[in-house]
Amino acid sequence: MENSGTSSFLRTRRLESCFNASSSLSVKETPKRSAKEELRSKRRADIYLDEDGWGSVLISWIRIVLCFLTMMVTTFLWASIMLVLIPWPYERIRQGNIYGHVTGRLMMWILGNPIKIEGAEFSNKRAIYISNHASPLDIFLIMWLTPTGTVGIAKKEIIWYPLFGQLYVLANHLRIDRSNPTAAIESMKEGFIHLALQSRLPIVPMVLTGTHLAWRKGSLHIRPAPLNVKYLPPISTTDWTADKIEDYIKMIHDLYVKHLPESQRPLEL
Repeated sequence: MENSGTSSFLRTRRLESCFNASSSLSVKETPKRSAKEELRSKRRADIYLDEDGWGSVLISWIRIVLCFLTMMVTTFLWASIMLVLIPWPYERIRQGNIYGHVTGRLMMWILGNPIKIEGAEFSNKRAIYISNHASPLDIFLIMWLTPTGTVGIAKKEIIWYPLFGQLYVLANHLRIDRSNPTAAIESMKEGFIHLALQSRLPIVPMVLTGTHLAWRKGSLHIRPAPLNVKYLPPISTTDWTADKIEDYIKMIHDLYVKHLPESQRPLEL
């Protein structure tokens, strides 16, 4: 990853538009579209179109199998390291991050999606990192791109994931109870605010786009859609106060609304 602040491309691929505008119409001849058609047009721009032929599906399955095998090998290796480091919790956190960097990077390399990274100069700050989540790919990207020393937060059921879940616990990461979905969402919305109030660390929002098109939830077909990771400038929390929690939540919400494409924007508060 480059730390110069300019966008870095890990891999490039040209994505041609599937909708070619006709050049034969003059300005006066352009049909007027309704507000509904305008909305559909905006959403269409966020859609990645890819043929679901048997060849594409076969390649996708091969990549998924390779990812699974790779994760099993790296997880077993780092689990062995973690067991040795049980008396040293901070070292286990550090090794958990190194595992994430290696495994996440390998996974993304196997999957082959072109990735653009923006705002890399904010990627190694001592801060609270938050991100949107719409696809399993988000997990691999976050594992790879968060700095060493980061403590993650996941659902408590992660412990039942073979090897990976046990490694997560060994790495001293945090787990939350999501048995009550409404309460879990509220606790997550306010959780990072309370962390900021206690630690006074800045908040660095990570905006992930394209992952929901590359790997949709509930699907086993990974498409070669381009992905974008953007680190936004750190938000200072030194003067935050406990009586303005809702204001801070809205501010972060509005930031994501501003930087995400329409199809990925969070629901209105």
